[in-house]
Amino acid sequence: MAGDKTASPVGWMFVAPALAVIAAFFVVPVLAALVLSFTDFDIYALADLGNVRFVGLGNYLRLLQTALFWRALGNTLFFVTIGAPTSLALSLGSALLLNARLARLRATFRTALFAPVVTTLVAVAVIWTYLLHTRYGLINYGLGLLGLPAVNWLGDPRWSMPALALFSIWKNFGYNMVIFLAALQSIPADLYEAARIDGASNVQQFRHVTLPSLAPTLLLVSILSIAGYMQLFAEPYVMTQGGPAQSTVSVLYFMYEEGFKYWNLGSASAVAFVLFFLMFLVTRLQQAVARRWSTP
Repeated sequence: MAGDKTASPVGWMFVAPALAVIAAFFVVPVLAALVLSFTDFDIYALADLGNVRFVGLGNYLRLLQTALFWRALGNTLFFVTIGAPTSLALSLGSALLLNARLARLRATFRTALFAPVVTTLVAVAVIWTYLLHTRYGLINYGLGLLGLPAVNWLGDPRWSMPALALFSIWKNFGYNMVIFLAALQSIPADLYEAARIDGASNVQQFRHVTLPSLAPTLLLVSILSIAGYMQLFAEPYVMTQGGPAQSTVSVLYFMYEEGFKYWNLGSASAVAFVLFFLMFLVTRLQQAVARRWSTP
């Protein structure tokens, strides 16, 4: 019947392969990691599962008493606080410039700004390591031309995390720019024409036409950006190895060392779920703020 909403066997046959892949490569590993987080699974358990012991919330309680975990969490939040808002602002600004009526060579600039997104992160991280070199780096050379002293970008705890944030912003903001540009191009021109007829300035058009129209896109991009910046790993792994003085150890880098350097897989699994819980809370907070902002 046309009104029957129950799934047919044929429909389940079509989606069964996709569901099987999701279950095999996502659901099962996540559930296995959750179980591991309540055990003391380590290198001895790899040799003999009989060495595994159930420790309940012991791994989570131990994390709360580990100073390096709190240091890693603080570094990650600092990275998110710098990186996400700056990336969003640059992405939106670039999209507005590319969408302007007077813009020329749009395809060229769009490709140039998006190119870092599709380049290999490890390769460009190595290049940026040389750019940030204290004595031979191009960035310090530019500072010297301006009469400013050289900065030990990756060797000074005060500058190491801002340097990683600068690199990450350059690497990723083009992705958000493309999303913003597509959203800007979908805004009806009639809205801007009506605003101009009413005497609205460019700033007023941006405030009352562009921003409300971009609200769903802003929410999506902010969620994706903050989630991505909270998963900081490759940058410190390639460029600083967590140093100097543990100033660039992130939560994911801490989890990596727990799991693959010290083979405390149970503790590493607990770190993963703590990070997931934090990301879930931040996402819910963003959704609540978005609803409050959109409510008249």
